[in-house]
Amino acid sequence: MPKKFTKNSTLAEILKSEEGKKILAKYNLPCLTCPMAKFEIKNLKIGQVCKMYGIDIDKLLEELNKK
Repeated sequence: MPKKFTKNSTLAEILKSEEGKKILAKYNLPCLTCPMAKFEIKNLKIGQVCKMYGIDIDKLLEELNKK
């Protein structure tokens, strides 16, 4: 069974999946285009990022874990 993503999953973990990349792009996650995020991507937790940018974490996690 594939690992479930949680609010503590890092962007690096999510971006390993092609579907994960598409879903994050759909939510217009600023970190995908931020040059600084590339250095912090292993430490950035999706829950923190969603809180910073007002993204509905529950809805995002539901989509990420739908596979």
